[in-house]
Amino acid sequence: MPNPPADIRPVLLIQTAFIGDVILATALLERLHELEPATPVDVLVRRGNEGLLQGHPHVRRVLIWDKKKNKYGGLWQLLRTIRGTGYGRVYNLQRFASTGLLTAFSGAPQRVGFDKNPLSHFFTRCVPHGFAPGLHEVSRNLSLLELQPEGPLTRPRLYPSPADEAAAAQAARSAGEGPYVCIAPTSVWFTKQFPLEQWEKLLRALPPHYAVFLLGGPPDVAACQELLERVGRRNVVNLAGRLSLLASAALMRGAVLNYVNDSAPMHLASAVDAPTCAVFCSTVPYFGFGPLSSFARVVELPEELACKPCGLHGYQKCPLNHFHCAHGIQTAQLLAVLAEAEQWTLQPAGR
Repeated sequence: MPNPPADIRPVLLIQTAFIGDVILATALLERLHELEPATPVDVLVRRGNEGLLQGHPHVRRVLIWDKKKNKYGGLWQLLRTIRGTGYGRVYNLQRFASTGLLTAFSGAPQRVGFDKNPLSHFFTRCVPHGFAPGLHEVSRNLSLLELQPEGPLTRPRLYPSPADEAAAAQAARSAGEGPYVCIAPTSVWFTKQFPLEQWEKLLRALPPHYAVFLLGGPPDVAACQELLERVGRRNVVNLAGRLSLLASAALMRGAVLNYVNDSAPMHLASAVDAPTCAVFCSTVPYFGFGPLSSFARVVELPEELACKPCGLHGYQKCPLNHFHCAHGIQTAQLLAVLAEAEQWTLQPAGR
């Protein structure tokens, strides 16, 4: 980012939640750059998520909060750093007291956040936070910049480096030169994760000319390997733990379709406009975290359940011990999206 004029004070965005939350926050980076291309923007994230913003053209500096090591000592050091930087504005995308403290006592003339933050009475502007039909989390975040954002929704965007692109291309070649699909089968939350036996059914039913790449981070290696071994399909490659987040995004962009849960890989796909089939088990798109790609479809249980949704983020087990919202989804629903994606890629307005 070029040096700004001396009289322009930098801006800080705070999003120290999970990977998907940081990805969705990049829509603010895009919008800020559209409105104020000369304003330097810093972003505060939790340790482990900084790689998402590596080389981002609209980010001057990434601040890191290590929540697992010296959490509160690190918070105090961050506050000193923030106050010493002289930010003109701080935008807090979260509703927790810790980041509310950083915002409230940042020393910035403009301190903006959601009204549900416990320290919001110290903000100069509070924005209502809530759920409504058709309201996406990106729209909620953008409302921090503009009370009523106009025009089409600004999408999140990530910028894989040439090295990320090369890693993705090499991975794609490992299964030949034909078409491929990606499956990101895991989630932090059990009730957000389509069960392995359901993914197994899909893998067995996918047309044989498709290579399949299983994606995930280091914690997902074992689950992906188990899925691969269950199926025994020739052209399935376990890439979990072998690609960076940005390289995974670059690989997803070249897929005919990406099968994901309501989890971070769905937002990775949105940020590179990769074709997406998002499987929603216990959660619902109404919460505002659905896919945003040009080709994006949601697959859910066809019938209504009185117990769905059972929560905003999911649980470590089904509260009623049946998990029908996941086991009731049919493989045919997933294959129908692939057939639709195949037609979409052939259209001039596709890719």
